[in-house]
Amino acid sequence: MFSNLSPLIAAVSALLPGLIIGYLIRQIVSSRKAAQAESRAEQILADSKSKAQDILLEAKNKALEILEEAKKDEKERNSQLARIENLLTKKENELESRAKELKTEKENLISKAQEVANLKVEFETGRQKQIVELERVASLSKEQAQTELFRKIEEESKDELYKKMLKLEQENKEELNKKAREIVTLAVQRYAASQIADAVSTVVSLPSDELKGKIIGKEGRNIKTIERMTGVDIIIDDTPEALVISGFDPVRRQIAKMALEKLIADGRIHPAKIEEMVEKAKEEINDKIKEAGEAALFETGIGPVDPRLTYLLGRLAFRTSYGQNVLLHSIEMTHIAGMIAAELGADVGIAKRGALFHDIGKAVDHEVQGTHVEIGRKILQKFGMEDRVVKAMEAHHEEYPYATLESRIVQSADSISGSRPGARRDTVEIYIKRLEELERIAGSFEGVEKSYAVQAGRELRIFVTPTTIDDLGALKMAKDIAKKIEEEMKYPGEIKVNVIRETRAIEYAR
Repeated sequence: MFSNLSPLIAAVSALLPGLIIGYLIRQIVSSRKAAQAESRAEQILADSKSKAQDILLEAKNKALEILEEAKKDEKERNSQLARIENLLTKKENELESRAKELKTEKENLISKAQEVANLKVEFETGRQKQIVELERVASLSKEQAQTELFRKIEEESKDELYKKMLKLEQENKEELNKKAREIVTLAVQRYAASQIADAVSTVVSLPSDELKGKIIGKEGRNIKTIERMTGVDIIIDDTPEALVISGFDPVRRQIAKMALEKLIADGRIHPAKIEEMVEKAKEEINDKIKEAGEAALFETGIGPVDPRLTYLLGRLAFRTSYGQNVLLHSIEMTHIAGMIAAELGADVGIAKRGALFHDIGKAVDHEVQGTHVEIGRKILQKFGMEDRVVKAMEAHHEEYPYATLESRIVQSADSISGSRPGARRDTVEIYIKRLEELERIAGSFEGVEKSYAVQAGRELRIFVTPTTIDDLGALKMAKDIAKKIEEEMKYPGEIKVNVIRETRAIEYAR
């Protein structure tokens, strides 16, 4: 029996150490896993605390930014309120001053009215004395003298008045109507009303004031590029969400405005993009000119004409005469001429066409020799306009005789539109001619690519061809141009002659 148990005991003895060792190994592994899990949990907790601190810091920074922005807005509002308060105070002072002036004027008028009343009494007294003296000398009363005078005049003029009446009845009624129309037309020439003249600046609206900094650019490179490419002055001041384009040439101002609007819409403002947008604006300006001509024809109710004539008409939208926009002046003239012609029984269509195209020569008078009337006659004849229309427009400056009634109507409409108070300013025209003369002098030199008179004529920017003019030649040209300006022009102050020589190398990688 014991002999059978011995192997079993031996087997158990051999197995027991293995079981103990396995149990110990399992305990060791379990403790390691627990330690790793605890370490991972601690790491996750540490990461969570770090993220929570980051979020809290970010929230504090955001709150500070919002607070700073609110303080900035409050400061701007306070500044605006202060400006408004100053303006109101100034207006109040002006009103008080004006009230005092009106009171003084009223007292003066009352005094003068009393003087006039006294003089009237004295005059009436003297007149009565003279009448009494005349009645005494003539031995007739006032009523008797009047009756006798009227009787003698009636006897002497009876036959002559009768002959005049017969002559008037026998004359041709058509001749009388024609004469009456001419008299009425001459009377209309003296009519005048008010109108606002065209300005030499254009305002561009901005979505926000932040764009002003982008338009100026680093060290002013963006705004300098715009001014150099367009030949205008860009004025950026404290006016909220707006900038001003200043320049005497309406075409340049329109090109600059279109380019700026494109840059604002695109959002990318840098010299290369500016040059691209300016070139696009120059290409699109022709479409604007054509649209302006078509709009003028539609507004005045004149039927379609040759497209080239429409284009020339549109160019008048970018031309001024003594500060008055020539196209708007022509449109206004057309409406006035049409109304006068309808009242007088003249040909409305001829009068309106003559008025609309009366200044068509101004569209090219800087390119063709001759007066704008003579150039306009040639243009209308070239495009097959009726001879009656040419006769209607050619006499508006009295260079040609009044051949038809419509020619008088066109001249009358021109006088009405041009002579309105505020419609034209001689000083503006003189100023613009001086700027044009500056650019003409610069363009007369060989090698000049383009020239711009800017800063109200105080600076002349000249771009020369770099392959024709070298650096030494640019210095000499600046001196020669300045000398020629001094010899040929009269102007206040001094004019800065700025000759710019720029070399570019352009190649494309394909």
